[in-house]
Amino acid sequence: VSDPPNPVPYRPRPIDVRSGWTTWLVEDQRFVDHRPDVLTWTSDPLKDDIVVSGKVVANLFASTTGTDSDWIVKLIDVYPEKYAPDPKMSGYQLMIAGDVMRGRYRNGFEKPEPITPDSVTRYEIGFPANDHVFLKGHRIMVHAQCTWFPVIDRNPQRFVTNIFLAKESDFQRATQRVFRSGKIASYVAVPVVEPARQ
Repeated sequence: VSDPPNPVPYRPRPIDVRSGWTTWLVEDQRFVDHRPDVLTWTSDPLKDDIVVSGKVVANLFASTTGTDSDWIVKLIDVYPEKYAPDPKMSGYQLMIAGDVMRGRYRNGFEKPEPITPDSVTRYEIGFPANDHVFLKGHRIMVHAQCTWFPVIDRNPQRFVTNIFLAKESDFQRATQRVFRSGKIASYVAVPVVEPARQ
């Protein structure tokens, strides 16, 4: 359930607005990992290094009980629980990529459209080019959430002509569902390349 008055923050609270803006993209994501409004999928520990180079695209099949919604997907590198090279990084959840799709713009920015409640809709969230190596023993994690405040302003989750003019009564809780099987299986397309041989 996504609740606009209780949005997922972009940094751990309390947020000191005088510091951290330049480093929040690499902050440990464990502070949101177990929130009930953040869905999490995690791989087993990797048996080999995985080299990613190019555009990562999240393909989300989802529904909402509202008529508008934001969808945020984050790709995360999870360090081993015991990380000898740097114990401070043990269990660290390092965000590699993260971006948002505002549901009203799913068919283009020219004409915002309401979402049909409870209908399964495909959202394609492309991240800028990424180059990263997920090391052996690390895990790959994906977060899906519907708020990321205040990086993304709160969506009322009820379609209004202009979100910036939304009244408090327009803001509503919504049940969000992400589908993960059959023809509507959500997935993240990751461009994996063979590592260079020495």
